[in-house]
Amino acid sequence: MSAHSHEIEEGLSFQPRFDASGLVTCVATDVATGDVLMVAHMNDEALRRTIATGEAWYFSRSRNALWRKGETSDQTQRVVEMRTDCDQDAVWIRVEQIGAACHTGRRSCFYRKVEAEDGGAKLVFVDADRLFDPDAVYKK
Repeated sequence: MSAHSHEIEEGLSFQPRFDASGLVTCVATDVATGDVLMVAHMNDEALRRTIATGEAWYFSRSRNALWRKGETSDQTQRVVEMRTDCDQDAVWIRVEQIGAACHTGRRSCFYRKVEAEDGGAKLVFVDADRLFDPDAVYKK
């Protein structure tokens, strides 16, 4: 193990390893239930703002823009704890979710289960009740 690897894996210095696009993957879970709410990406600025404000900030790859969770929907995430994985290329935030985490209006982005079917796979809705109407919240 190189000295650099040892510092990344065992040291106490937060040194996030961004990918070629300047992003780290972020997994957000509900602090009360442990449920996975969403997976998104953070660039350096989103990570810094999240740490500084205690609110979840992300980087949208599709919009190529920084965004604060809930800035449009009021479905916010207060960060209770942030962790990084062993090689510091992903972060896990445990949050108090206000309302829905998913832009579809559902509590979690993981509202469909994958089931085997005829040698392939199909999706089945689970925990898919909507907490808000996305068409009403995200008026175009």
